[in-house]
Amino acid sequence: MPTFQKQLDIYQGYNFKKDVQTPVGFITALKVGDVTLKADQTCKDPMAPETDLTVVAVLSGSMWELGVTDANYFTGQISVYNKQQVQMLTYKDLTKVDVEYQFTVYEYDPLEKKYFKCLLPTDDATLKGILEKNGSDLNISVADDASPEVQSPENYAWQIGIKPQPEAQTITVATSFSDKVVKAWGLTVTK
Repeated sequence: MPTFQKQLDIYQGYNFKKDVQTPVGFITALKVGDVTLKADQTCKDPMAPETDLTVVAVLSGSMWELGVTDANYFTGQISVYNKQQVQMLTYKDLTKVDVEYQFTVYEYDPLEKKYFKCLLPTDDATLKGILEKNGSDLNISVADDASPEVQSPENYAWQIGIKPQPEAQTITVATSFSDKVVKAWGLTVTK
């Protein structure tokens, strides 16, 4: 079965340059349980570089095996404040593992000579998921030490795995500026 997997450029995410065409991605909203992480990092929108985006995380990787019940996996960099919030989540016994989030992964189309959105919730919706489990541990973690890739603003490597809530949602996957497909994510469970 095909898999969507992108290695994303952290440096380009923080320091957008028009003459560099590497894939980038951002999480723009993230709530885990009762904790809402702040969109407190400012980056450039690859499709409109004169426009600022406020983001929760600059992504270094994104993966989804494209199955309706498969998890979304993200790795990236988060701020000091968000690092503290994620660390606290890992120290607590989480009873609420609901996740709400928004994200976009961008790739460059060399034929159109511009960036396009290659993975995102359809219609920029907020996806609803739950933290994935690895055995008895929840799949969320953050590094103790600041990342050396981009030193200012101070940021920390972070990762999360999110399974879909039991409701029908959709994610758009694209291979070019014009070639897109909408894939189901999550199954509705009736009572």
